[in-house]
Amino acid sequence: MTGRIRFEQDGYVGVLTLDRPEKLNAATRSMSAELLELIPRIDDDPSIRAVVVTGAGERAFSVGSDVGELDRYDGPWHFRNRRDYCDALRSLRTPVIAAVNGYAYGGGLELALSCDIRLAATTASFAAAEIKLGWIGGGGVTALLAASVPATDAATLLLTGDPIDAVEALRIGLVSKLVEPAELLPAATELAQRIASRPPIAAAAAKANLRAAWSMGLEAAIQYERELQAVALGTQDAAEGRAAFAERRTGNFEGR
Repeated sequence: MTGRIRFEQDGYVGVLTLDRPEKLNAATRSMSAELLELIPRIDDDPSIRAVVVTGAGERAFSVGSDVGELDRYDGPWHFRNRRDYCDALRSLRTPVIAAVNGYAYGGGLELALSCDIRLAATTASFAAAEIKLGWIGGGGVTALLAASVPATDAATLLLTGDPIDAVEALRIGLVSKLVEPAELLPAATELAQRIASRPPIAAAAAKANLRAAWSMGLEAAIQYERELQAVALGTQDAAEGRAAFAERRTGNFEGR
């Protein structure tokens, strides 16, 4: 991309970088438009099997929407119907890992929550900071926090807007692993490479099942899982997996 979203590919792994470090990677409307254009292309590209999302520089993952742009909307209804960067990322069928390298505040927290897996630098911090300015998040923070951390921790974050550090984020389950800042992107990329080595249809099905488990009742979610299991079992990759198992070799998966 030519604006403030940078996308690079290494093998089967794409690295998406919010590239506005002088503004703590605050998201503009043009950056949202770039993401909305980029995400479908990632999903349509079979050579991209996993994605890492991070922020440029050492200070911030993202502090969310650029507050200076909020008054450019033509009223609350126009703002409510905006094409949102968190919606774009959440729509990605490809597995996505957040490499949280600093502040993840406001929409930056929502962006991290929109990823499937979150790794963080030991210097990272997290906050649902909107309440301090007179509003609340609108990119999924309430539902996604409630699905990710204990209720009392979600309430504390949402009602105070106060930041928590990386150690506290790990304790409550907001992130799955902490690493030193210099090791963050290599760690996230290595995890993405492992995911990318799996059969891509099965990986996409596993991600879809996780989303279903959040929004469906138990029996409906299990039935949905079974339907996708049957679809995955009928793929060429599944046949290759069975053959590789029988022949005691590594499978060659092509996403078919």
